[in-house]
Amino acid sequence: MSGLTGAVRSELLKFFTTRLWWGMLIGVFACGAAFALIIGLLYTSEKFLEQSGNGGFGGAPVGDDVQIANSVYTAGLSISYLLMLVIGVIQIGAEYRHRTVTSTFLAQPRRPVVMLGKVLALVAVAAAYGLVNLVGSVLVGAITLHARGAPAFPSAQVVRTLALSMLVLGLWALIGLGIGILIPNQVAALLIGVGAAWLVEPLLGLAIKASDFGQQHIAPYLPSEATQAVINTAKASADDVRLSWWGGAIALLCWAAAFAGAGIVRVLRQDIT
Repeated sequence: MSGLTGAVRSELLKFFTTRLWWGMLIGVFACGAAFALIIGLLYTSEKFLEQSGNGGFGGAPVGDDVQIANSVYTAGLSISYLLMLVIGVIQIGAEYRHRTVTSTFLAQPRRPVVMLGKVLALVAVAAAYGLVNLVGSVLVGAITLHARGAPAFPSAQVVRTLALSMLVLGLWALIGLGIGILIPNQVAALLIGVGAAWLVEPLLGLAIKASDFGQQHIAPYLPSEATQAVINTAKASADDVRLSWWGGAIALLCWAAAFAGAGIVRVLRQDIT
């Protein structure tokens, strides 16, 4: 246990002794606040409410008061989870880039302990950033919704969504960790990871939704779709198929376990020089 505690402390020390952490902190807070304001104003406009009531006619998302509140408070999550993916990649990618991975394993020869320490540290960091994101989004979002005459907290489900958003960020950070291990070149890992999560996977999801089978049985399990299911935001259209919040959490957990697990297995087996 003392070895694991030391590994977690070491990973947290590595992260918080760089300039990255406070730059990311400002970015996460600003994204939460800015996107909450934008989505809050958009989703409470008369045009949106009219189109939403007509089943999303005109391209407006469809959602009830709970889903609208969730959409406002988690609007910045689409950027925040990319930042967490970046942190996950850097957490291990920097070790390969600066060739400190050897000294890390010399200091703690038990590789499973080192990797478990990285996982726990990443989850803790992601939870902290998630809390900062929520401070910005809830503060600005609640004021915006109240000023526009919309309920800021229409149900306790909104509180559940806020808590689950921190879980979402932790899982995306673990996906980043796996990518950072499987692609040892840090720059390539960042470009491929962010590009796939931000562009390729959403576009792939649109292509899959073109068929009824894909829309019903494949698209809901993609990482971005599972994320939306967890936080229960307004749907793009009434025809969208979405998992339950716990189904989305399981699907996203499986993605995180697949990437992080594959990466950890590689670290445990490969030669480090």
